Amino acid sequence: MIFSRFHLATFLVAAAAACMPAAAQLASRPGAVVTTPHVRAELVAHAPEGVSPGAPVWVGLQITHQPEWHTYWKNAGDSGLPTELNWTLPSGVAAGDIAWPVPRKIPVGNLANYGYEGTVLLPVPLEVSSSFKPPLALGAGASALDVRLKASWLVCRKECIPEEGEFTLALPLQGSTALHKAEFDAAQAAQPLPLAGPGAVEVSGNSLQVRLEGLPASAHGKTLGFFPETPELIRTAAESGKDWTQGWQGATWTATLPLADQRSASPTTLPLVVALAEPDRRPGQPVAWRAEAPVSGSWPAAAPRAEVSPALQAALAANAAAAPSSPSSELPPQPTVTLMAALLGALLGGLLLNLMPCVFPILAIKVLGFARQAGNHRAHRTAGLAYTAGVMLSVLALGGAMLALRAAGAQLGWGFQLQSPAVVAALAALFTLIGLNLAGVFEFGRAAPLSLCSAQARHPIANDFLSGVLAVVIASPCTAPFMGVSLGFAIGLPASQALLLFAALGLGLALPYLVAGFIPAVALLLPRPGPWMHTLRRLLAFPMFATVAWLVWVLGQQSGIDGAGTLLALLVCMAAIVWALTLRGRTRLVIATLMVAFTAVLAAAIGRNVLQTVEPAKLAATAGQRWQPWSAERVAELTGAGQPVFIDFTAAWCVTCQYNKKATLADAEVLADFDSRKVAMLRADWTRRDPAITAALMALGRSGVPLYVLQAPGKAPVILTEILGKDEVRAALAAL
Repeated sequence: MIFSRFHLATFLVAAAAACMPAAAQLASRPGAVVTTPHVRAELVAHAPEGVSPGAPVWVGLQITHQPEWHTYWKNAGDSGLPTELNWTLPSGVAAGDIAWPVPRKIPVGNLANYGYEGTVLLPVPLEVSSSFKPPLALGAGASALDVRLKASWLVCRKECIPEEGEFTLALPLQGSTALHKAEFDAAQAAQPLPLAGPGAVEVSGNSLQVRLEGLPASAHGKTLGFFPETPELIRTAAESGKDWTQGWQGATWTATLPLADQRSASPTTLPLVVALAEPDRRPGQPVAWRAEAPVSGSWPAAAPRAEVSPALQAALAANAAAAPSSPSSELPPQPTVTLMAALLGALLGGLLLNLMPCVFPILAIKVLGFARQAGNHRAHRTAGLAYTAGVMLSVLALGGAMLALRAAGAQLGWGFQLQSPAVVAALAALFTLIGLNLAGVFEFGRAAPLSLCSAQARHPIANDFLSGVLAVVIASPCTAPFMGVSLGFAIGLPASQALLLFAALGLGLALPYLVAGFIPAVALLLPRPGPWMHTLRRLLAFPMFATVAWLVWVLGQQSGIDGAGTLLALLVCMAAIVWALTLRGRTRLVIATLMVAFTAVLAAAIGRNVLQTVEPAKLAATAGQRWQPWSAERVAELTGAGQPVFIDFTAAWCVTCQYNKKATLADAEVLADFDSRKVAMLRADWTRRDPAITAALMALGRSGVPLYVLQAPGKAPVILTEILGKDEVRAALAAL
């Protein structure tokens, strides 16, 4: 029985694997600590008198940032988002607001944010009412208050990355909880104290006149930082003494601050915080004060401001920071693509996708099945429709999953399934089984129960449908050369229009086989069934094994040499199990049992190597090394020094990327042009999920790789075509 009767469950492995990253990225493991590459977040508590009505009980999220990374205050400033805490507490217990410690001003290019670096604790008071019943009174057999928290925060350096975590903590009801007393004391000392008087704010033209009284004598004569709690009100990046002034009139502090160019608020009362500069702070002394000052005067007309999504805020913030003094740091204009043009591009891209190496193994098998049914026009039409349905539904499922995860805050791009080692390993196993079957190592009539095989024979439509599913799973990363602009355009469309664009891509991919099923002339071009089919069937096993080799190489980029070696060992074991199942009698039972047991032991011992992710080998950033690792700060450093930058957004699983590397980017004349113009060459490797690279792609109007950008100081970035030509690169370099 050849591939057209291939085990249906094996195909379902591929379909299920395509959804694995989606579930994994939304899942979090509850606990007191969540660690990301950028922060360590921990849910902590302080209950000096235990948990009882009227007793002080504090909980909080303590965030420890990696060097140069920061999160945000309640007013984030020019960009960013404040940290959000959503609590789940027992009946009778309520959480108050975050007692925000005083922030610091963080310059970001020509912008400024209000936030926290190093370690910060965001404390929240819990109010325990008399209606609270301890768990023991409910018969739960426990004596702890279960605190659950779902937190989300935006962490930024030059790039911005949305993160979230779920936390749980069992707070003992009896006795004090003072493990984190020092942290809560420090957070309380960093909170602004209320001023005795409200102060006053007057609007005067395009500035604010602020007067505050009641500040303690320890603050008199000192330079104070000013932090309005109302966002988008003042020019956050303005510097004291240069862009705004402050001074003392006896015990009264006065300041004149410029309004924001894009002001969007006109409050009647302005809550504000003033704080001592860090060198003026003394242990045990207040460091900041808060007032809610009434506003007098007439506000000038506010500039209209469009609503901006958090993801776009992050992308804009990262892009503005990438080259603060260069016009090329501005976000490039999005491609002017109409919906109809995008749909046509998607259809043509799907058609051209049939020529890509990713899709060839699947299409070759479909052509073989097509030849077997020569003369059966009804079977051709049915197979074409089933294959098209599998392709269309799979493309819509992948596109819908990506759009849903994007809406939930996940950083994903098209082809995201091959960024998961689990999916890559599952596909390698699937193609190994297909190759073994085509090579004649086993037939499902001998390796599977007869009832299952006969069921497959009665339902060939399901095989055609699932082959369409597999074609999409393995082919979608190859769409970027033809679909870069259209897919980037789809991300900004309403969901219904975006899915229509994905459907056009699927129709283009399935169209040749669909047309062949309905036009008898195509069948006449195929030779009649005969012995040649058995030879072709075994020949097609080698494209399958070549695909396995490619997938193992991709996994090696993600999980390292140990992961690739482990996958190869497990694939050999799987092949041995399949072979053992083709034996007869007692020999089959004994050998198959031994092989399954050995494989289980091997998987338990080293199987985790396949799923691990290892840090990519860092490219040397020395003068003698041509390619350097990409980062937003490295781009800012180079362009700030006046050096042009060429960025190669690539991935190991992107076949077009590898072709461009060998055919164009390794060409001696092209490299000589790069050298003669002193262009820095940066490589952004997207083989693994990398939110910073995803955000950079989104900011450039793309959702996949390859992408090539030439950026020179004082000029707008130039985006080259995905199928890179030598003449195109040399012409772009000459224009420098």
